[in-house]
Amino acid sequence: MTTPDTPDTQRPRPGSDILRTALRRNVGAMAWGTVLMGLYQAGETAFPIALGLIVEHTMQDRSLGALGLSIAALAVIITTVSLSWRFGMRILQKANTTEAHRWRVKVAGCGLQPVARDVDLKSGEVLTIATEDADQTADIIEVVPLLVSSLVAVVVAAVALGLADLRLGLLVIVGTVGILSVLSVMSKRIGSSTQEQQARVARAGAKVADLITGLRPLHGFGGNHAAFTSYRGVSTEAKRQAITVARVNGVYAGTALALNAVLAAAVSITAGWLAFEGSITVGELVMAVGLAQFIMEPLKMFSEMPKYVMIARASAERMALVLNAPPVTVPGPGRPAPGGDLELDCVRHGALRKVRFHVAAGEFVAIAPYQPRAAADLAAVLAAKVPPHAYDGAVRISGQELAELSTEAVREHMLVNPYDGEIFAGTLRTNIDPSGTSRTVDEAVEASMLTDVVALHPEGLDYGVRDRGANLSGGQRQRLSLARALAADTDILVLHDPTTAVDAVTEQLIARNVAKLRRGRTTVVITSSPALLDAADRVLVLDDGVVTAEDTHRNLLATNEEYCLAVAR
Repeated sequence: MTTPDTPDTQRPRPGSDILRTALRRNVGAMAWGTVLMGLYQAGETAFPIALGLIVEHTMQDRSLGALGLSIAALAVIITTVSLSWRFGMRILQKANTTEAHRWRVKVAGCGLQPVARDVDLKSGEVLTIATEDADQTADIIEVVPLLVSSLVAVVVAAVALGLADLRLGLLVIVGTVGILSVLSVMSKRIGSSTQEQQARVARAGAKVADLITGLRPLHGFGGNHAAFTSYRGVSTEAKRQAITVARVNGVYAGTALALNAVLAAAVSITAGWLAFEGSITVGELVMAVGLAQFIMEPLKMFSEMPKYVMIARASAERMALVLNAPPVTVPGPGRPAPGGDLELDCVRHGALRKVRFHVAAGEFVAIAPYQPRAAADLAAVLAAKVPPHAYDGAVRISGQELAELSTEAVREHMLVNPYDGEIFAGTLRTNIDPSGTSRTVDEAVEASMLTDVVALHPEGLDYGVRDRGANLSGGQRQRLSLARALAADTDILVLHDPTTAVDAVTEQLIARNVAKLRRGRTTVVITSSPALLDAADRVLVLDDGVVTAEDTHRNLLATNEEYCLAVAR
Protein backbone atom coordinates (compact mmCIF):
# COMPACT_ATOMS: atom_id res chain seq x y z
CA MET A 1 0.00 0.00 0.00
CA THR A 2 1.39 3.32 -0.96
CA THR A 3 1.65 6.49 0.97
CA PRO A 4 -0.23 9.50 -0.30
CA ASP A 5 2.03 11.38 -2.67
CA THR A 6 1.82 14.13 -5.17
CA PRO A 7 1.81 13.13 -8.84
CA ASP A 8 5.37 14.46 -9.19
CA THR A 9 6.77 12.18 -6.49
CA GLN A 10 4.95 9.13 -7.88
CA ARG A 11 7.13 9.12 -11.02
CA PRO A 12 10.35 7.07 -10.98
CA ARG A 13 13.03 9.18 -9.33
CA PRO A 14 16.63 8.46 -10.38
CA GLY A 15 19.54 9.56 -8.24
CA SER A 16 20.24 12.60 -10.41
CA ASP A 17 16.63 13.72 -10.02
CA ILE A 18 16.95 13.43 -6.24
CA LEU A 19 20.01 15.69 -6.33
CA ARG A 20 18.24 18.21 -8.58
CA THR A 21 15.26 18.25 -6.25
CA ALA A 22 17.52 18.89 -3.25
CA LEU A 23 19.23 21.75 -5.08
CA ARG A 24 15.96 23.26 -6.31
CA ARG A 25 14.35 23.24 -2.87
CA ASN A 26 17.29 25.04 -1.31
CA VAL A 27 18.16 27.51 -4.05
CA GLY A 28 17.56 30.51 -1.77
CA ALA A 29 19.78 29.24 1.05
CA MET A 30 22.42 28.19 -1.45
CA ALA A 31 22.37 31.64 -3.11
CA TRP A 32 22.92 33.43 0.21
CA GLY A 33 25.48 30.86 1.26
CA THR A 34 27.34 31.26 -2.04
CA VAL A 35 27.41 35.05 -1.67
CA LEU A 36 28.70 34.90 1.91
CA MET A 37 31.23 32.14 1.25
CA GLY A 38 32.33 34.02 -1.86
CA LEU A 39 32.92 37.08 0.34
CA TYR A 40 34.88 34.89 2.73
CA GLN A 41 37.13 33.53 0.00
CA ALA A 42 37.50 36.98 -1.60
CA GLY A 43 38.51 38.40 1.81
CA GLU A 44 41.00 35.60 2.32
CA THR A 45 42.46 36.29 -1.13
CA ALA A 46 42.53 40.03 -0.48
CA PHE A 47 44.70 39.57 2.61
CA PRO A 48 48.01 38.74 0.80
CA ILE A 49 47.10 41.29 -1.90
CA ALA A 50 46.69 43.94 0.79
CA LEU A 51 49.98 42.94 2.39
CA GLY A 52 51.74 43.35 -0.94
CA LEU A 53 50.19 46.78 -1.49
CA ILE A 54 51.11 47.82 2.05
CA VAL A 55 54.73 46.83 1.49
CA GLU A 56 54.75 48.65 -1.84
CA HIS A 57 53.31 51.89 -0.47
CA THR A 58 55.27 51.77 2.78
CA MET A 59 58.50 51.70 0.86
CA GLN A 60 57.39 54.79 -1.07
CA ASP A 61 55.55 56.71 1.66
CA ARG A 62 56.74 55.98 5.21
CA SER A 63 54.07 57.96 7.07
CA LEU A 64 51.88 57.15 10.09
CA GLY A 65 48.79 57.95 8.03
CA ALA A 66 49.64 55.29 5.45
CA LEU A 67 50.30 52.79 8.26
CA GLY A 68 46.96 53.62 9.95
CA LEU A 69 45.10 53.27 6.64
CA SER A 70 46.76 49.92 6.05
CA ILE A 71 45.81 48.66 9.50
CA ALA A 72 42.20 49.80 8.97
CA ALA A 73 42.09 48.01 5.62
CA LEU A 74 43.36 44.80 7.23
CA ALA A 75 40.75 45.14 10.01
CA VAL A 76 37.96 45.44 7.44
CA ILE A 77 39.23 42.37 5.59
CA ILE A 78 39.50 40.29 8.79
CA THR A 79 35.98 41.33 9.91
CA THR A 80 34.55 40.44 6.51
CA VAL A 81 36.26 37.06 6.55
CA SER A 82 35.04 36.23 10.08
CA LEU A 83 31.40 37.30 9.69
CA SER A 84 30.91 35.94 6.16
CA TRP A 85 32.22 32.50 7.18
CA ARG A 86 30.12 32.35 10.33
CA PHE A 87 26.80 33.31 8.73
CA GLY A 88 27.48 31.56 5.44
CA MET A 89 28.15 28.19 7.08
CA ARG A 90 25.20 28.68 9.43
CA ILE A 91 22.83 29.10 6.47
CA LEU A 92 24.29 26.17 4.53
CA GLN A 93 24.40 23.75 7.45
CA LYS A 94 20.82 24.54 8.41
CA ALA A 95 19.68 23.88 4.85
CA ASN A 96 21.79 20.70 4.74
CA THR A 97 20.33 19.35 7.98
CA THR A 98 16.77 20.21 6.96
CA GLU A 99 17.12 18.56 3.55
CA ALA A 100 18.68 15.43 5.06
CA HIS A 101 15.72 15.21 7.43
CA ARG A 102 13.26 15.50 4.53
CA TRP A 103 14.82 12.59 2.67
CA ARG A 104 15.22 10.59 5.88
CA VAL A 105 11.51 10.91 6.58
CA LYS A 106 10.64 10.03 2.97
CA VAL A 107 12.79 6.91 2.93
CA ALA A 108 11.51 5.91 6.38
CA GLY A 109 7.96 6.40 5.12
CA CYS A 110 8.61 3.86 2.38
CA GLY A 111 10.12 1.50 4.93
CA LEU A 112 6.95 1.76 7.01
CA GLN A 113 4.90 0.48 4.07
CA PRO A 114 6.07 -3.16 3.91
CA VAL A 115 3.06 -4.24 1.88
CA ALA A 116 3.36 -1.38 -0.49
CA ARG A 117 6.90 -1.65 -1.75
CA ASP A 118 8.54 -4.60 -3.47
CA VAL A 119 12.04 -3.69 -2.32
CA ASP A 120 14.82 -6.29 -2.26
CA LEU A 121 16.24 -4.57 0.82
CA LYS A 122 15.96 -5.61 4.43
CA SER A 123 15.11 -3.31 7.31
CA GLY A 124 18.77 -2.86 8.27
CA GLU A 125 19.60 -1.73 4.73
CA VAL A 126 16.68 0.68 4.64
CA LEU A 127 17.88 2.09 7.98
CA THR A 128 21.35 2.72 6.54
CA ILE A 129 19.86 4.41 3.47
CA ALA A 130 17.59 6.58 5.63
CA THR A 131 20.52 7.76 7.76
CA GLU A 132 23.95 7.74 6.10
CA ASP A 133 22.78 8.01 2.48
CA ALA A 134 20.27 10.75 3.29
CA ASP A 135 23.01 12.75 5.04
CA GLN A 136 25.51 12.30 2.21
CA THR A 137 22.95 13.22 -0.43
CA ALA A 138 22.07 16.45 1.39
CA ASP A 139 25.78 17.36 1.47
CA ILE A 140 25.35 18.51 -2.15
CA ILE A 141 23.76 21.68 -0.73
CA GLU A 142 27.07 22.65 0.89
CA VAL A 143 29.24 21.32 -1.92
CA VAL A 144 27.95 23.66 -4.64
CA PRO A 145 28.41 26.97 -2.72
CA LEU A 146 31.84 25.87 -1.48
CA LEU A 147 32.79 24.92 -5.02
CA VAL A 148 31.71 28.33 -6.34
CA SER A 149 33.43 30.20 -3.50
CA SER A 150 36.66 28.28 -4.08
CA LEU A 151 36.44 29.18 -7.75
CA VAL A 152 36.04 32.83 -6.73
CA ALA A 153 39.26 32.63 -4.70
CA VAL A 154 41.17 31.05 -7.59
CA VAL A 155 39.85 33.64 -10.09
CA VAL A 156 40.67 36.59 -7.79
CA ALA A 157 44.16 35.22 -7.20
CA ALA A 158 44.70 34.64 -10.94
CA VAL A 159 43.50 38.16 -11.82
CA ALA A 160 45.68 39.77 -9.11
CA LEU A 161 48.74 37.82 -10.24
CA GLY A 162 47.92 38.52 -13.88
CA LEU A 163 47.87 42.25 -13.20
CA ALA A 164 51.33 41.93 -11.69
CA ASP A 165 52.55 39.76 -14.58
CA LEU A 166 50.46 37.92 -17.15
CA ARG A 167 52.64 34.82 -16.87
CA LEU A 168 51.77 34.39 -13.20
CA GLY A 169 48.03 34.60 -13.89
CA LEU A 170 48.24 32.10 -16.75
CA LEU A 171 50.27 29.73 -14.57
CA VAL A 172 47.51 29.67 -11.92
CA ILE A 173 44.74 29.12 -14.49
CA VAL A 174 46.56 26.38 -16.42
CA GLY A 175 47.67 24.66 -13.20
CA THR A 176 44.14 24.70 -11.75
CA VAL A 177 42.65 23.20 -14.93
CA GLY A 178 45.30 20.49 -14.95
CA ILE A 179 44.76 19.59 -11.30
CA LEU A 180 40.98 19.36 -11.71
CA SER A 181 41.34 17.23 -14.85
CA VAL A 182 43.44 14.67 -12.99
CA LEU A 183 41.22 14.63 -9.91
CA SER A 184 37.95 14.39 -11.84
CA VAL A 185 39.13 11.06 -13.28
CA MET A 186 40.05 9.80 -9.81
CA SER A 187 36.73 10.92 -8.31
CA LYS A 188 34.81 8.48 -10.52
CA ARG A 189 36.61 5.59 -8.88
CA ILE A 190 35.69 7.01 -5.46
CA GLY A 191 32.01 7.18 -6.43
CA SER A 192 31.82 3.55 -7.56
CA SER A 193 33.83 2.32 -4.56
CA THR A 194 31.68 4.31 -2.12
CA GLN A 195 28.46 2.95 -3.64
CA GLU A 196 29.70 -0.61 -3.22
CA GLN A 197 30.83 0.13 0.34
CA GLN A 198 27.42 1.54 1.28
CA ALA A 199 25.74 -1.53 -0.16
CA ARG A 200 27.95 -3.91 1.84
CA VAL A 201 27.61 -1.89 5.06
CA ALA A 202 23.83 -1.91 4.57
CA ARG A 203 23.85 -5.69 4.10
CA ALA A 204 25.85 -6.04 7.30
CA GLY A 205 23.33 -3.80 9.07
CA ALA A 206 20.48 -5.95 7.78
CA LYS A 207 22.23 -9.08 9.05
CA VAL A 208 22.59 -7.49 12.50
CA ALA A 209 18.87 -6.60 12.52
CA ASP A 210 18.00 -10.20 11.61
CA LEU A 211 20.28 -11.58 14.32
CA ILE A 212 18.81 -9.31 17.00
CA THR A 213 15.28 -10.29 15.96
CA GLY A 214 16.02 -14.01 15.85
CA LEU A 215 18.54 -14.33 18.66
CA ARG A 216 16.10 -15.95 21.01
CA PRO A 217 14.96 -18.79 18.69
CA LEU A 218 18.56 -19.19 17.42
CA HIS A 219 19.71 -19.94 20.96
CA GLY A 220 16.80 -22.33 21.29
CA PHE A 221 17.90 -24.74 18.55
CA GLY A 222 21.65 -24.00 18.71
CA GLY A 223 21.90 -22.06 15.46
CA ASN A 224 23.57 -19.00 16.93
CA HIS A 225 27.10 -20.12 15.95
CA ALA A 226 26.15 -20.56 12.29
CA ALA A 227 24.37 -17.20 12.32
CA PHE A 228 27.37 -15.43 13.83
CA THR A 229 29.65 -17.07 11.25
CA SER A 230 27.39 -15.79 8.50
CA TYR A 231 27.52 -12.28 9.96
CA ARG A 232 31.31 -12.47 10.26
CA GLY A 233 31.52 -13.15 6.51
CA VAL A 234 29.25 -10.23 5.63
CA SER A 235 31.00 -7.82 7.99
CA THR A 236 34.42 -8.91 6.67
CA GLU A 237 33.34 -8.04 3.14
CA ALA A 238 32.16 -4.63 4.36
CA LYS A 239 35.49 -4.10 6.17
CA ARG A 240 37.51 -4.97 3.07
CA GLN A 241 35.48 -2.61 0.93
CA ALA A 242 35.84 0.13 3.56
CA ILE A 243 39.63 -0.36 3.42
CA THR A 244 39.49 -0.11 -0.37
CA VAL A 245 37.52 3.14 -0.17
CA ALA A 246 39.91 4.53 2.44
CA ARG A 247 42.86 3.63 0.23
CA VAL A 248 41.28 5.31 -2.81
CA ASN A 249 40.42 8.38 -0.73
CA GLY A 250 43.97 8.49 0.60
CA VAL A 251 45.47 8.35 -2.88
CA TYR A 252 43.05 11.06 -3.99
CA ALA A 253 43.87 13.34 -1.05
CA GLY A 254 47.59 12.76 -1.40
CA THR A 255 47.52 13.47 -5.12
CA ALA A 256 45.48 16.63 -4.62
CA LEU A 257 47.83 17.89 -1.90
CA ALA A 258 50.93 17.13 -3.99
CA LEU A 259 49.57 18.83 -7.10
CA ASN A 260 48.48 21.88 -5.10
CA ALA A 261 51.90 22.11 -3.49
CA VAL A 262 53.60 21.85 -6.90
CA LEU A 263 51.43 24.69 -8.24
CA ALA A 264 52.14 26.87 -5.17
CA ALA A 265 55.86 26.20 -5.48
CA ALA A 266 55.78 26.98 -9.21
CA VAL A 267 54.04 30.32 -8.56
CA SER A 268 56.54 31.26 -5.80
CA ILE A 269 59.59 30.30 -7.88
CA THR A 270 58.27 32.08 -10.97
CA ALA A 271 57.49 35.21 -8.95
CA GLY A 272 61.00 35.17 -7.42
CA TRP A 273 62.57 34.82 -10.86
CA LEU A 274 60.46 37.69 -12.23
CA ALA A 275 61.39 39.89 -9.24
CA PHE A 276 65.06 39.05 -9.80
CA GLU A 277 64.68 40.12 -13.41
CA GLY A 278 62.95 43.31 -12.34
CA SER A 279 59.67 42.44 -14.09
CA ILE A 280 57.73 42.79 -10.81
CA THR A 281 58.29 44.92 -7.73
CA VAL A 282 59.10 43.77 -4.20
CA GLY A 283 55.49 44.44 -3.13
CA GLU A 284 54.20 42.30 -5.99
CA LEU A 285 56.66 39.56 -5.01
CA VAL A 286 55.27 39.63 -1.45
CA MET A 287 51.74 39.43 -2.87
CA ALA A 288 52.64 36.53 -5.20
CA VAL A 289 54.33 34.51 -2.46
CA GLY A 290 51.40 35.18 -0.10
CA LEU A 291 48.86 34.14 -2.76
CA ALA A 292 50.90 31.03 -3.57
CA GLN A 293 50.61 29.96 0.08
CA PHE A 294 46.96 30.95 0.39
CA ILE A 295 45.80 29.42 -2.87
CA MET A 296 46.56 25.91 -1.60
CA GLU A 297 43.51 25.98 0.72
CA PRO A 298 40.85 26.92 -1.87
CA LEU A 299 42.54 24.64 -4.38
CA LYS A 300 42.35 21.80 -1.86
CA MET A 301 38.67 22.53 -1.24
CA PHE A 302 38.05 22.95 -4.96
CA SER A 303 39.76 19.64 -5.74
CA GLU A 304 37.78 17.76 -3.06
CA MET A 305 34.41 18.85 -4.38
CA PRO A 306 34.24 16.28 -7.25
CA LYS A 307 34.75 13.54 -4.67
CA TYR A 308 31.83 14.76 -2.56
CA VAL A 309 29.66 15.14 -5.64
CA MET A 310 30.31 11.50 -6.58
CA ILE A 311 29.59 10.34 -3.02
CA ALA A 312 26.33 12.32 -2.98
CA ARG A 313 25.36 10.85 -6.33
CA ALA A 314 26.09 7.29 -5.17
CA SER A 315 23.98 7.82 -2.04
CA ALA A 316 21.16 9.36 -4.08
CA GLU A 317 21.13 6.30 -6.35
CA ARG A 318 20.75 4.07 -3.29
CA MET A 319 17.86 6.17 -2.00
CA ALA A 320 16.25 5.81 -5.42
CA LEU A 321 16.20 2.03 -4.90
CA VAL A 322 13.70 2.53 -2.09
CA LEU A 323 11.80 5.54 -3.45
CA ASN A 324 11.34 3.99 -6.92
CA ALA A 325 10.23 0.56 -5.75
CA PRO A 326 6.95 -0.33 -7.49
CA PRO A 327 3.87 -0.96 -5.34
CA VAL A 328 3.13 -4.59 -4.61
CA THR A 329 -0.57 -3.92 -4.29
CA VAL A 330 -2.89 -0.97 -4.71
CA PRO A 331 -4.66 -0.02 -1.47
CA GLY A 332 -8.36 0.53 -1.33
CA PRO A 333 -9.96 3.81 -0.31
CA GLY A 334 -12.27 2.42 2.34
CA ARG A 335 -12.30 2.84 6.10
CA PRO A 336 -13.63 0.21 8.52
CA ALA A 337 -16.65 1.02 10.67
CA PRO A 338 -15.94 1.99 14.31
CA GLY A 339 -15.84 -0.87 16.80
CA GLY A 340 -16.16 -3.73 14.38
CA ASP A 341 -15.31 -7.38 14.32
CA LEU A 342 -12.45 -9.43 12.89
CA GLU A 343 -12.88 -12.39 10.56
CA LEU A 344 -10.51 -14.76 8.79
CA ASP A 345 -12.11 -16.76 5.99
CA CYS A 346 -10.12 -19.76 4.75
CA VAL A 347 -6.76 -17.98 4.93
CA ARG A 348 -3.87 -20.01 3.54
CA HIS A 349 -0.33 -18.61 3.92
CA GLY A 350 2.93 -20.22 5.02
CA ALA A 351 2.06 -22.59 7.86
CA LEU A 352 -1.61 -21.54 7.81
CA ARG A 353 -4.02 -23.94 6.08
CA LYS A 354 -7.51 -22.53 5.56
CA VAL A 355 -7.73 -20.77 8.91
CA ARG A 356 -11.27 -19.68 9.63
CA PHE A 357 -12.59 -17.88 12.72
CA HIS A 358 -14.68 -14.87 13.69
CA VAL A 359 -14.13 -12.50 16.61
CA ALA A 360 -17.18 -10.42 17.45
CA ALA A 361 -16.91 -6.73 18.29
CA GLY A 362 -15.93 -6.30 21.96
CA GLU A 363 -14.90 -9.93 22.40
CA PHE A 364 -11.64 -11.07 24.04
CA VAL A 365 -10.34 -14.15 22.18
CA ALA A 366 -7.11 -16.06 22.72
CA ILE A 367 -5.49 -18.19 20.03
CA ALA A 368 -3.31 -21.07 21.27
CA PRO A 369 -0.90 -22.07 18.48
CA TYR A 370 0.83 -25.43 18.76
CA GLN A 371 3.47 -24.43 16.17
CA PRO A 372 5.36 -21.09 16.55
CA ARG A 373 5.63 -20.71 12.74
CA ALA A 374 1.85 -20.67 12.41
CA ALA A 375 1.62 -17.98 15.11
CA ALA A 376 4.19 -15.82 13.30
CA ASP A 377 2.42 -16.23 9.94
CA LEU A 378 -0.95 -15.37 11.48
CA ALA A 379 0.49 -12.23 13.11
CA ALA A 380 2.10 -11.20 9.80
CA VAL A 381 -1.17 -11.53 7.89
CA LEU A 382 -3.12 -9.55 10.50
CA ALA A 383 -0.40 -6.85 10.63
CA ALA A 384 -0.74 -6.39 6.83
CA LYS A 385 2.89 -7.37 6.35
CA VAL A 386 1.68 -9.78 3.69
CA PRO A 387 -0.21 -8.23 0.74
CA PRO A 388 -3.72 -9.64 0.23
CA HIS A 389 -2.83 -11.22 -3.14
CA ALA A 390 0.00 -13.19 -1.49
CA TYR A 391 -2.38 -15.41 0.49
CA ASP A 392 -5.57 -17.30 -0.25
CA GLY A 393 -8.81 -16.44 1.53
CA ALA A 394 -9.80 -13.12 3.05
CA VAL A 395 -9.31 -11.03 6.17
CA ARG A 396 -12.29 -8.85 7.02
CA ILE A 397 -12.56 -5.94 9.43
CA SER A 398 -16.13 -4.85 10.17
CA GLY A 399 -17.23 -6.90 7.17
CA GLN A 400 -14.83 -5.19 4.73
CA GLU A 401 -11.94 -7.08 3.18
CA LEU A 402 -8.45 -5.85 4.04
CA ALA A 403 -7.67 -5.25 0.34
CA GLU A 404 -10.47 -2.67 0.18
CA LEU A 405 -9.08 -0.55 3.02
CA SER A 406 -6.25 1.96 3.10
CA THR A 407 -3.16 1.15 5.15
CA GLU A 408 -3.60 4.24 7.32
CA ALA A 409 -7.23 3.35 8.09
CA VAL A 410 -6.32 -0.23 9.00
CA ARG A 411 -3.54 0.88 11.33
CA GLU A 412 -5.77 3.44 13.01
CA HIS A 413 -8.44 0.78 13.56
CA MET A 414 -6.34 -2.33 14.32
CA LEU A 415 -2.95 -2.62 16.03
CA VAL A 416 -0.90 -5.81 15.90
CA ASN A 417 1.80 -5.68 18.58
CA PRO A 418 4.67 -8.15 17.94
CA TYR A 419 6.42 -10.04 20.70
CA ASP A 420 9.68 -8.27 19.81
CA GLY A 421 8.36 -4.70 19.69
CA GLU A 422 11.09 -2.12 19.17
CA ILE A 423 12.13 0.16 22.02
CA PHE A 424 13.41 3.57 20.98
CA ALA A 425 15.88 5.98 22.52
CA GLY A 426 13.95 8.59 24.53
CA THR A 427 11.94 8.25 27.73
CA LEU A 428 9.41 5.79 29.08
CA ARG A 429 6.68 8.29 28.24
CA THR A 430 7.75 8.84 24.62
CA ASN A 431 7.97 5.08 24.12
CA ILE A 432 4.47 4.55 25.51
CA ASP A 433 2.91 7.55 23.76
CA PRO A 434 5.13 8.60 20.81
CA SER A 435 2.58 11.07 19.44
CA GLY A 436 1.80 12.59 22.85
CA THR A 437 -1.95 12.29 22.25
CA SER A 438 -2.95 9.23 24.28
CA ARG A 439 -5.37 9.75 27.17
CA THR A 440 -4.81 6.31 28.68
CA VAL A 441 -1.08 6.34 29.47
CA ASP A 442 -1.58 5.88 33.21
CA GLU A 443 -4.08 3.05 32.70
CA ALA A 444 -1.75 1.37 30.20
CA VAL A 445 1.19 1.60 32.61
CA GLU A 446 -0.88 0.03 35.38
CA ALA A 447 -2.35 -2.69 33.18
CA SER A 448 1.06 -3.74 31.82
CA MET A 449 2.53 -3.83 35.34
CA LEU A 450 5.13 -1.24 34.36
CA THR A 451 4.43 0.65 37.59
CA ASP A 452 7.45 -0.84 39.35
CA VAL A 453 9.79 0.44 36.60
CA VAL A 454 8.26 3.91 36.83
CA ALA A 455 8.47 3.92 40.64
CA LEU A 456 12.07 2.70 40.57
CA HIS A 457 13.36 5.99 39.11
CA PRO A 458 12.89 9.53 40.49
CA GLU A 459 12.14 10.78 36.96
CA GLY A 460 9.14 8.45 36.69
CA LEU A 461 7.82 8.30 33.14
CA ASP A 462 10.51 10.77 32.11
CA TYR A 463 13.24 8.22 32.86
CA GLY A 464 15.66 8.02 29.92
CA VAL A 465 15.60 4.88 27.78
CA ARG A 466 18.52 3.93 25.55
CA ASP A 467 18.20 2.69 21.99
CA ARG A 468 16.59 -0.77 21.85
CA GLY A 469 16.00 -0.48 25.62
CA ALA A 470 19.62 -1.33 26.42
CA ASN A 471 19.22 -0.14 30.02
CA LEU A 472 16.07 -2.23 30.61
CA SER A 473 15.68 -5.94 31.30
CA GLY A 474 13.92 -8.25 28.85
CA GLY A 475 10.75 -8.29 30.94
CA GLN A 476 10.76 -4.51 31.31
CA ARG A 477 11.14 -4.06 27.55
CA GLN A 478 8.25 -6.42 26.92
CA ARG A 479 5.99 -4.67 29.42
CA LEU A 480 6.94 -1.30 27.93
CA SER A 481 5.97 -2.55 24.48
CA LEU A 482 2.66 -3.85 25.89
CA ALA A 483 1.99 -0.50 27.58
CA ARG A 484 2.48 1.25 24.23
CA ALA A 485 0.01 -1.10 22.55
CA LEU A 486 -2.60 -0.57 25.28
CA ALA A 487 -2.12 3.21 25.28
CA ALA A 488 -2.91 3.31 21.54
CA ASP A 489 -6.47 2.33 22.53
CA THR A 490 -7.40 0.97 19.09
CA ASP A 491 -10.75 -0.65 18.31
CA ILE A 492 -9.03 -3.97 17.59
CA LEU A 493 -5.85 -5.01 19.39
CA VAL A 494 -3.85 -8.12 18.48
CA LEU A 495 -1.09 -9.15 20.91
CA HIS A 496 1.51 -11.75 20.00
CA ASP A 497 3.15 -13.42 23.03
CA PRO A 498 3.06 -10.28 25.21
CA THR A 499 4.24 -11.95 28.44
CA THR A 500 6.94 -14.49 27.53
CA ALA A 501 9.66 -12.59 29.45
CA VAL A 502 7.79 -11.97 32.73
CA ASP A 503 7.34 -14.17 35.77
CA ALA A 504 4.17 -16.16 36.43
CA VAL A 505 2.77 -13.86 39.12
CA THR A 506 3.24 -10.74 37.02
CA GLU A 507 1.79 -12.58 34.02
CA GLN A 508 -1.34 -13.42 35.98
CA LEU A 509 -1.82 -9.79 36.98
CA ILE A 510 -1.21 -8.56 33.42
CA ALA A 511 -3.79 -11.00 32.04
CA ARG A 512 -6.48 -9.73 34.43
CA ASN A 513 -5.56 -6.10 33.82
CA VAL A 514 -5.61 -6.40 30.03
CA ALA A 515 -9.01 -8.11 30.12
CA LYS A 516 -10.35 -5.35 32.37
CA LEU A 517 -8.85 -2.44 30.41
CA ARG A 518 -9.94 -3.84 27.03
CA ARG A 519 -13.48 -4.71 28.13
CA GLY A 520 -15.94 -3.77 25.37
CA ARG A 521 -13.26 -3.61 22.66
CA THR A 522 -12.09 -6.38 20.36
CA THR A 523 -8.93 -8.09 21.61
CA VAL A 524 -7.04 -11.07 20.18
CA VAL A 525 -4.06 -12.62 21.99
CA ILE A 526 -1.85 -15.17 20.23
CA THR A 527 -0.26 -16.98 23.15
CA SER A 528 0.32 -20.21 25.04
CA SER A 529 0.20 -18.47 28.42
CA PRO A 530 -2.33 -20.16 30.73
CA ALA A 531 -3.02 -16.83 32.48
CA LEU A 532 -3.98 -15.04 29.24
CA LEU A 533 -5.85 -18.07 27.91
CA ASP A 534 -7.90 -18.21 31.12
CA ALA A 535 -8.68 -14.48 30.95
CA ALA A 536 -10.11 -14.75 27.43
CA ASP A 537 -13.80 -15.21 26.68
CA ARG A 538 -12.91 -18.23 24.54
CA VAL A 539 -9.84 -19.99 23.16
CA LEU A 540 -9.18 -21.10 19.58
CA VAL A 541 -6.69 -23.94 19.19
CA LEU A 542 -4.47 -23.52 16.10
CA ASP A 543 -2.88 -26.85 15.21
CA ASP A 544 -1.16 -27.75 11.95
CA GLY A 545 -2.36 -24.52 10.37
CA VAL A 546 -6.09 -24.90 11.11
CA VAL A 547 -8.43 -24.19 14.02
CA THR A 548 -9.08 -27.61 15.57
CA ALA A 549 -10.91 -26.73 18.78
CA GLU A 550 -12.83 -23.86 20.37
CA ASP A 551 -14.00 -23.41 23.95
CA THR A 552 -13.08 -21.73 27.21
CA HIS A 553 -9.62 -22.42 28.61
CA ARG A 554 -10.92 -24.42 31.58
CA ASN A 555 -13.25 -26.56 29.46
CA LEU A 556 -10.41 -27.34 27.05
CA LEU A 557 -8.17 -28.33 29.96
CA ALA A 558 -10.85 -30.71 31.19
CA THR A 559 -11.72 -32.27 27.83
CA ASN A 560 -8.70 -31.96 25.54
CA GLU A 561 -5.60 -33.87 26.65
CA GLU A 562 -3.41 -32.53 23.83
CA TYR A 563 -4.33 -28.95 24.75
CA CYS A 564 -3.57 -29.66 28.40
CA LEU A 565 -0.11 -30.95 27.53
CA ALA A 566 0.59 -27.96 25.25
CA VAL A 567 -0.36 -25.12 27.58
CA ALA A 568 -0.31 -26.41 31.16
CA ARG A 569 2.79 -25.35 33.14
